[in-house]
Amino acid sequence: MFDRNTLIAKLKTTPEWDVIIIGGGATGLGIALDATTRGYKTLLLEQVDFAKGTSSRSTKLVHGGVRYLAQGNIDLVKEALHERGLMFKNASHLVRNQSFIIPSYSWWDNFFYTAGLKVYDFLAGKMSFGKSLGISKKITLTRLSTIKSEYLRGGVVYHDGQFDDARLAVNIAQSAIEHGATVLNHYKVKKLFKGITGLVNGVLAKDVETNQTYRLNAKVVINATGVFTDEVLKMDDPSAKNIIRPSQGVHLVLEKSFLPGNDAIMIPKTDDGRVLFLVPWHNRVLVGTTDTLLDGHSLEPKPLDKELDFIIETVNRYLTKKVGKEDILSIFAGLRPLAAPKDKSEKTKEISRSHKILVSDSGLITITGGKWTTYRRMAQDTINKAIQLGKLPNAKCRTKDLLIHGADGNIDESNHLNVYGSDQKGIQQLFKESPELMEKLHPRLEFIKAEVVWAIRNEMARTVEDILARRVRVLFLDAKAAIEITPMVATILANELNKDDDWKHEQISNFIGVASQYVIKN
Repeated sequence: MFDRNTLIAKLKTTPEWDVIIIGGGATGLGIALDATTRGYKTLLLEQVDFAKGTSSRSTKLVHGGVRYLAQGNIDLVKEALHERGLMFKNASHLVRNQSFIIPSYSWWDNFFYTAGLKVYDFLAGKMSFGKSLGISKKITLTRLSTIKSEYLRGGVVYHDGQFDDARLAVNIAQSAIEHGATVLNHYKVKKLFKGITGLVNGVLAKDVETNQTYRLNAKVVINATGVFTDEVLKMDDPSAKNIIRPSQGVHLVLEKSFLPGNDAIMIPKTDDGRVLFLVPWHNRVLVGTTDTLLDGHSLEPKPLDKELDFIIETVNRYLTKKVGKEDILSIFAGLRPLAAPKDKSEKTKEISRSHKILVSDSGLITITGGKWTTYRRMAQDTINKAIQLGKLPNAKCRTKDLLIHGADGNIDESNHLNVYGSDQKGIQQLFKESPELMEKLHPRLEFIKAEVVWAIRNEMARTVEDILARRVRVLFLDAKAAIEITPMVATILANELNKDDDWKHEQISNFIGVASQYVIKN
């Protein structure tokens, strides 16, 4: 079902699609799933790999946004909390309930945060993940054994969601295919086509692997390309003004010993006005994020030294176990596609994270903004817009109660294969047939060879980077280990895809070039 050749064959046999979506991040994939489950002939094209950009580089939170509550954006928080509840239900193998503790160093802070988070609980209603409550200094120190005790007054506990972003993206892609959509990675849209009336009616797409191009016709084309939004808008109208200003967020990954318990930490005030999180993730600790406005964007954004220094300095104000550059297992940067500020002084943290749907004169629909938590709602609104414009026949949204591929309701936290949900059985079958696939990829890692084979056969991975960055999350968890296992993974991939040695060596050098940016140079 997830065979690339089978999916490509549909390009040749479908004279016209109802919907073509450009972009395979959270938003585009959500739209593909929404459109296909309503019965529309749906095609999604992603220039590199699913969630290659922003959608694999988040803080791994499924949240209403405590920060937006402080800004008074009640509607956004309410919508996001509702969607958080749906994600928890529909992707039970990937989204889990995470307790957060805000350490308080003054009585006023304790009162203020407890009161604010009661509002958060209230807005969640029946979808609540658990009650917020103030806790004593003693309990705070018991639960956060590495937190500084001097001047500590206590803490406030609240609950939010935590997940694996890129794995959810892959599972949504699989779900869309299971419901009849054609979803292809490594397909780049080069051009938009227009009819006599000037309305967009298709795209020119290039298969990056073979360089073959396809003219593909559609009733509606949707631009869901995140930080690349302006490039597609310029394909439509070369004189279009830029509407996106990328903001960079950087994250570090540390060993579990820096935050040994099960609780995450939320630091509510930092020098740049953002909040900072320390979150347990894949038995390690994810720390972030920053907010730096950039003038340009790229597929592999680079963390800036000042961002790294800011995170280390802020964390070290709160932890007794000091973080040094040598402790960082991986560092990665992601770009948020923010609406371009009208003046240079506008702070990124004040730009609304709610999504916007724009319709060009040519009928091209563009969706911008939003966040992972609201991906399903963004998709619903986008397809509803296409219906409202008369581009698609009316059909009801069906994603509210739709289980995502892999969802099985069982979470076994002790087993790292739990992120595969119901697909665990398939992976176990692989190593029953070939016991050598039980071997670990690296002595420092929990991951096994069977996961690499599974990613290639069932999760549409086409490159070493697809596997080690977004299927088996080694690059984000231990960048040095990722570099060390590159030749082994490239060999498995080349064998599975029947590629020659030249191709394999190119894969190795390409991936090491990318991965070296995730390693801190001491």
